[in-house]
Amino acid sequence: MKKRADVVEVPDEGLVSLLNETITVFCMNYIYTGKLEGVNETCIKLVDASIVYETGAFTDKAFKDAQKLPNAVYVQLSSIEMFTQLNKA
Repeated sequence: MKKRADVVEVPDEGLVSLLNETITVFCMNYIYTGKLEGVNETCIKLVDASIVYETGAFTDKAFKDAQKLPNAVYVQLSSIEMFTQLNKA
């Protein structure tokens, strides 16, 4: 038997609540990390960003292989599978 669940939208929840925080974004093909500077209807903006080629253990203090990117990065919301704060350097 199917059960009905009500969805309640909470203002300033999700990515917006993490503005100016360092986040890690898991996308379809790549992992990005950086300071979340902007969120709109189609994309997010990460500054001081890196692309993560190898995470290592998630309990480690830093990613095993994260390469700094020279400019801000814009990531399409449609490619994001998951986002979080991992507190990695």
